[in-house]
Amino acid sequence: MICQKCNERPAAVHFTQVVNGEKTTIQLCEKCAHEKGELFMSEGSTGFSFNDLLAGLLNWDSTAFQQSKSSQSSQPQAPVQCDVCKMTYQQFVNIGRFGCTNCYKTFHNKITPILKRLHSGNVKHGGKVPKRIGGSIHVRKKIQTLKAELQSLIADEEFEKAAEVRDQIRSLENNLLDGEGNGQ
Repeated sequence: MICQKCNERPAAVHFTQVVNGEKTTIQLCEKCAHEKGELFMSEGSTGFSFNDLLAGLLNWDSTAFQQSKSSQSSQPQAPVQCDVCKMTYQQFVNIGRFGCTNCYKTFHNKITPILKRLHSGNVKHGGKVPKRIGGSIHVRKKIQTLKAELQSLIADEEFEKAAEVRDQIRSLENNLLDGEGNGQ
């Protein structure tokens, strides 16, 4: 792959940006990436670790959070601390990982905006599904969603819409059974 900026050198940096669900990929050589500021590691530097990235995201968030808090009250706030492992938010920022599972609940309000930024507005990570089994998993997930919708429609006594959803579920289940019977 050739650099998209200079069209001369081979691309060494592959930069992908997702904004509002729209994915843009740029392929740059080291020189163009360095000029543009997209290259995290340069000669003579110690590198850029995942912990540095995470700490940068967390510091950005905590700064914005502290500014909004300081404008509301002038009293110093006690640091948020996990009840179980006693880890503070600042320790989490420095280390880059939580001390226990309770930390996720304790620091939920502070990490939610960061997760939204990292996952293009989503809080829940969907992950990727291997292509060879992906069709089956997606269909099963769709069936689960439709079954929950069906229960909601029945509770609201919207029986005509419920019948349509029931038919969709049956169709998907039949397609799923046919696919598994054919070795797919």
